[in-house]
Amino acid sequence: MAVRACGLIIYRRLQPAPSSKVTDSIEYLLLQTSYGTHHWTPPKGHVDPGEDDLQTAFRETQEEAGLQASQLTLIEGYKKELHYPVHGKPKTVVYWLAEMKDYNTEIKLSEEHQAFQWLKLEDACKFAEYEDMQAMLKEVHQFLCSRE
Repeated sequence: MAVRACGLIIYRRLQPAPSSKVTDSIEYLLLQTSYGTHHWTPPKGHVDPGEDDLQTAFRETQEEAGLQASQLTLIEGYKKELHYPVHGKPKTVVYWLAEMKDYNTEIKLSEEHQAFQWLKLEDACKFAEYEDMQAMLKEVHQFLCSRE
């Protein structure tokens, strides 16, 4: 049976925007794990019994980054599933997209993570080593830019 996890791709907009280009004002939140290869990902985690996927995404975001659901705006129309093997077993991770309501909201890391970064798309793709994560970040960016 596949392992299932859920998370949120969180972004914020620079205030004021540095130029007329929307793409210049968006930054993505990535967390660096404090275990294994110390990879960088959005907040995510395993589904607990009795939880639905979106509840899991918000709970994990609160646990890993200290962000409450009330501090985020869920963006309608974006949901993505990634599928990849972990230790020889299939894993599915479902991501939604959420915007920080207040640019200056403090990130409070759990013990699972040792660092966080707010990154523009190009840098976020460099930090996110896996191709599927890079592709998803680019897809999210296109989605956000097409909504303007």
